[in-house]
Amino acid sequence: MSRAEDIFQKLVYFGEDAIDEFIINQQTEELFLDFKQAVSTGKNFTTLHRDDRKNLAKAISGFGNSEGGVIIWGVECSRDIEIGDVARAKVKVRNVHRFLSWLENAISGCTIPSHNKVRNHIISVDENGDGFIATYIPKSELAPLMTTTNSAIYIRSGSNNVPAPYSVIAGMFGRRPQPNVDLLLASKSLEVLENSDEDMLYPKSIDNPPEKYVKISFSLQAENNSNVIAREIYLSCRTLNYSGEYNKVRYLNYNQMDSIPGTEGQLNLITRPELRLPPRGIVRFSNIDIIFSPYIDDDFQLEGVIGADNTAPKDFRIHIPKNRLRSFVAKALRDEDDTELLLNEFFTDFFRSEI
Repeated sequence: MSRAEDIFQKLVYFGEDAIDEFIINQQTEELFLDFKQAVSTGKNFTTLHRDDRKNLAKAISGFGNSEGGVIIWGVECSRDIEIGDVARAKVKVRNVHRFLSWLENAISGCTIPSHNKVRNHIISVDENGDGFIATYIPKSELAPLMTTTNSAIYIRSGSNNVPAPYSVIAGMFGRRPQPNVDLLLASKSLEVLENSDEDMLYPKSIDNPPEKYVKISFSLQAENNSNVIAREIYLSCRTLNYSGEYNKVRYLNYNQMDSIPGTEGQLNLITRPELRLPPRGIVRFSNIDIIFSPYIDDDFQLEGVIGADNTAPKDFRIHIPKNRLRSFVAKALRDEDDTELLLNEFFTDFFRSEI
């Protein structure tokens, strides 16, 4: 998951609370994030105002030609001399559903070629129909994107969308299309099991084995999110800290891959030479079981990297501070919280994917 998608998912999951956090923490506009006030309203206009359309076009070009980004509509941004443009206050978008419709209608005509992967999400809406919208603009595989408003090609530089220099544009045109391999997590589950159910985990010969444990399972998959074939797709994963002697990490069902021996707790996989992953294709690497006992002594940390031939590798990690992990395991063992909520907490708070 890219940084831009991570921001977008945070807004989808936490809603207006995420905006409040940005304002309290004086979040700056940055490489992957823009704050905009909407000029268009549902009462005085019949289409997207030209200023909003101009901002949207520049953002689609700038973010799409770079590494992606998110616009939050409905936040006032002002200049801070020391730290830059920061979120100051909420200024709700009037008639947010109408504004969303205008955004959707405008996207395809903002750039040449059009960016068909832009997504919008209503973050929240009040009783008057006003609220906030997030626009997620992923990196485009069809770069360079040129705006239709002023026939300019933008790239993201710091917190601004700026016209691309000639050398950058020349590089975009001369660049051969490359695969873009993204990590997908699937088949997520959480179970609380008695040790007697799987005694092989903690044999009775061990002094004071845990009576119950928490097992989190998921599969690691790779998606070719590009328009070209991907070859020699690889995954490396290792556990840096188990956080306790009774905790375990298991890698399962990776027999369709070539496995390269590594150190203890490490998994190195690469697709076989004859495998070619077509655009939008998905391949499964391995299933993972992470087993936590109530005995937590340290932080838990697992890290990995995924990629393919002629692509930039992408890192991911699971890091859980010991106090957070103790709390998480205790909640799971009490079996009072909804399993889906616990899974969301685990993969939202502890899992990170970075370019």
